[in-house]
Amino acid sequence: MRPSVPARIGSWIVALLVGLVYGVAGTVAHAYAIGWFPLGLILAVVGSAALLLAVRLLTSDRWATLAVAIGLMTATLVFSGAGPGGSVVVPQAPDGEFNPGIVWTILVPIISAVVIAWPDTFVRADAPSERSA
Repeated sequence: MRPSVPARIGSWIVALLVGLVYGVAGTVAHAYAIGWFPLGLILAVVGSAALLLAVRLLTSDRWATLAVAIGLMTATLVFSGAGPGGSVVVPQAPDGEFNPGIVWTILVPIISAVVIAWPDTFVRADAPSERSA
């Protein structure tokens, strides 16, 4: 049985809000590093990928996963620019140095596209089986 249209729209709105929260957290935390190791970037990417994958697998709804992805990318876009006071959350690295901001900005859409486009590999319970005669 498929959920009603209002329930699906409500789940998309919740998915969008959760994506916004994860996007803000990842955008703020991605620059954290311990020495040369970009711990914040790795945690942000793994957390965002896990969220996208969990929504895709648990809801079986590409639209909910797309809503999470839009939230992630919107938060990344909004918080990557300069604020009204001139503060910058995602600073530009000096020339020749590793820039986690660029990696974060590129990986979010790539991971989102892979998770959303991944084919369904499960058999639905309401699908007719080949053995029933």
